[in-house]
Amino acid sequence: MTTVVREPDIRRHELAGFLRSRRERITPEQVSLPRGSRRRTPGLRREEVAHLSAVGVTWYTWLEQARDIQVSAQVIDALARALLLDRSERAHLFALAGAVDPAPGTPCPTITPAVRLMLERLDPFPACVQNGRYDILAYNRSYSTLMCDLDALPPEDRNCLWLAFTNEEWQSALGNRAETVRLMAARFRADMAEHLAEPAWKALLGRLRAASPEFCEIWERHEVVGLASKTKRFVNARVGALSLEHTNLWLSPGKGSRMVSYVPVDDESRERLERLHELTRAGV
Repeated sequence: MTTVVREPDIRRHELAGFLRSRRERITPEQVSLPRGSRRRTPGLRREEVAHLSAVGVTWYTWLEQARDIQVSAQVIDALARALLLDRSERAHLFALAGAVDPAPGTPCPTITPAVRLMLERLDPFPACVQNGRYDILAYNRSYSTLMCDLDALPPEDRNCLWLAFTNEEWQSALGNRAETVRLMAARFRADMAEHLAEPAWKALLGRLRAASPEFCEIWERHEVVGLASKTKRFVNARVGALSLEHTNLWLSPGKGSRMVSYVPVDDESRERLERLHELTRAGV
């Protein structure tokens, strides 16, 4: 006898697993909660998520147990905010819940006002916030024109890996492009091992495979690497060659979001960065 698993049952179990995985990755400190001395649960406790979302503990527990209960869009919105989901994760949560997002343009919680202020104060040094998929979540004025006009791109295309394989202006700005894209693809493969079932990661991989034969060729090499060299070379169309030191400042545990900054390694690069900043600010 064949057992037929209904789509709503599959969706509820996927939702339960997704909520649990996101709850376990957040530290109490990230949401201004005390850690305490007897914590054994990785990440947050269920009752803490319920408190942050203003829902009942029993109700949230049932949700993680894949019980057949009704979930409103307002509650899903509250859970997305409490779990600090980025845009892709938020969209996935609403899809699993079968609800329409009431605020699809909600900013990523990682990009707090303090983080935005830090980005602004780093000018004229280029800086941005990226997640593990190379999505560019926020950036300052200098970074916006370092390799191409980011403001002119749709949000879904603001991804360093995507641009390195599909955008001619971005490609021409990479000083050692062949080596750079090889290392980026290898790092993406290494990081994806922890996200194999996540739609946003699979969607990006699918887009890259469909758009770039070069990416497909590199991907099939099955190379994996960690973080690359700190010194990067760029060729900006307006100010010329730049040698910059790359630094990561992690904003969440593990391999989550990070602030990426670029500091000049020589006087010539510093002067050219300052010139680029002036041109950008003047709208030239």
